[in-house]
Amino acid sequence: METREVTIPVVEGGLPADVIVPSGAVGVVLFAHGSGSSRHSPRNTAVAHTLNDRSLATVLVDLLTPDEDVLDARTAELRFDIGLLAGRLAAIVDWMGAEPTLGRLPIGLFGASTGAAAALVAAAARPEQVGAVVSRGGRPDLAGSSLSAVRAPTLLLVGGLDEQVIVLNEQAQAQLGEVGELRIVPGATHLFEEPGTLEQVADQAGTWFTTHLRTPHPA
Repeated sequence: METREVTIPVVEGGLPADVIVPSGAVGVVLFAHGSGSSRHSPRNTAVAHTLNDRSLATVLVDLLTPDEDVLDARTAELRFDIGLLAGRLAAIVDWMGAEPTLGRLPIGLFGASTGAAAALVAAAARPEQVGAVVSRGGRPDLAGSSLSAVRAPTLLLVGGLDEQVIVLNEQAQAQLGEVGELRIVPGATHLFEEPGTLEQVADQAGTWFTTHLRTPHPA
């Protein structure tokens, strides 16, 4: 298992990221955290560890610079700038494709909350590079017209008690068409804080990625 901190040069000063590559990795998953969160999100870190156990490399990255974080903490304006976040994710996907250790691996995206929308916009922009997407309690509706352009198999996971977000995901699934699948995690609220619910998310995400990152997807 290789663990390292890197600075991804997609903005001035770069974006800090934690990269873990298990031996014999069959794919790599780039995480897009939700509003007001960071690469140290305990929920995303827990999911990442489960994926590592299933021979998937993970890249957890801060999508905002330190100065932008300060601004966002005050105004909350950047966490909902889906175009900005998606553009950075797409640039990171390009960087991963050229990175010596990660470049040989098929790429998946895991998005939480608003990060799910950014992941889907990035997947639509990089159909040849992104092989699968998983959304955890996401707002895929914020991806707008990009939804119909997504070609990667996409799993939408929503808590059974997160009623408003279920409706938004149902609408997004309709726009995704045959590449989208919606699954409800019973008894879970938006953050999957209930015992055992986050473990279900991690397990289903692991199966989704190991299944779809091994097989070619239609371009």
